[in-house]
Amino acid sequence: MSDTPPTEGCSIAATLAAVGDRWTLLILRDLFRGVRRFERLHRDLGIARNLLTDRLQKLVDLGIVHRVPYQDRPTRNEYRLTAKGIDLSPALVALMGWGDRWYAADGPPTVLVHDACGTPLDQAVSCPHCHEPVGPTHIRSRPGPGSPVGALP
Repeated sequence: MSDTPPTEGCSIAATLAAVGDRWTLLILRDLFRGVRRFERLHRDLGIARNLLTDRLQKLVDLGIVHRVPYQDRPTRNEYRLTAKGIDLSPALVALMGWGDRWYAADGPPTVLVHDACGTPLDQAVSCPHCHEPVGPTHIRSRPGPGSPVGALP
């Protein structure tokens, strides 16, 4: 399996090709929560073993997760996020926030907090130049250097 999924000229399409199914996203959620062993993932998710094996192998092949042995006889591995996998955190937080807003009628089932002070977190986009918050209606797109239209001047 390739380290890069097909992009079809779109980074969202490439991301969905890599992690866009339900089980993969839930596996990633558990990995972020510190669930790293196959049996615990299996038990926590209630996923069929063959599906879990397949999704973990795909994540390893794509360089999102790597195996770390924790037992020799028989060999057993933990699955740990790589830097590429850790970079998925904002996307999962965004999906969680959207689900909390639109599907959690009684309030969020889980609240993300800052580990140092316990304050609940917001997810916000800000401009790296002027540091102003940028709402969805103030975001525009333009061709980037990887665009099939061509690089920006």
